[in-house]
Amino acid sequence: MNNVIETLINHRSDRSFLDKAIPDEILNNIIHSAYRAPTSVHSQQVSLIVTRDKATKAKLAELAGGQPWIARAPVFITFVLDMHKTARGMKLAGETQMAHQSIESIVSGSIDVGIALASAMAAAHSQGLGVVPIGGIRRDPLEVIKLLNLPKMTFPVNGLTLGYVDQPAALKPRLPLPTFRHDESYNSEALDTLIAQHNDELIQHWKTIERDGGESWSKTVGNYYKSIYFPNVLPALKEQGFGTEK
Repeated sequence: MNNVIETLINHRSDRSFLDKAIPDEILNNIIHSAYRAPTSVHSQQVSLIVTRDKATKAKLAELAGGQPWIARAPVFITFVLDMHKTARGMKLAGETQMAHQSIESIVSGSIDVGIALASAMAAAHSQGLGVVPIGGIRRDPLEVIKLLNLPKMTFPVNGLTLGYVDQPAALKPRLPLPTFRHDESYNSEALDTLIAQHNDELIQHWKTIERDGGESWSKTVGNYYKSIYFPNVLPALKEQGFGTEK
């Protein structure tokens, strides 16, 4: 197993960081790795906002639903779907952008953001840093947009904490591989059995690391997915000029 594979399969979300600055060279390597990630039709419709200011990180931690590791991490990066940039580029060519009015643009742009995010996480891990991807950045997106001065036709899709780890997180169990890998066509025949197996495994994991109140996977997912847990996303997308009718 080479170092790249080992880094990827040992990913964990570390939420305990040392009070230690990240050198510019290391941060620049992370940014450049995300910068070189592929994008649909070479659109380059991703932008990153790098936040080191303590007050701004504290506000982002609050907006994300009270996630203190955002404030404690020396660096927080917001990954932005950026069709403001593409619209400006098209204007130089005498064209008017229409794509941002479609759901396809949101899907495509979010995929590009995810690819950049994955590249940044791998680069961070490879340089000895811990990370936590932060979906909570979408909890109150209009306030994040205001805080970071994001223009129309942009949207904060995800965030990432970066820092040197104080207390490493345990490697969390995953659903059995057959729930993830399907050869030739989707196979749901044994899905319930495999999920039940993972529920038991995860509860045992919480006991092993002495985490009180640890729930099964089914219960944890249910706590989120039984409702629309970030209902402000659609209104914010519309406010930013994105469309969902096409």
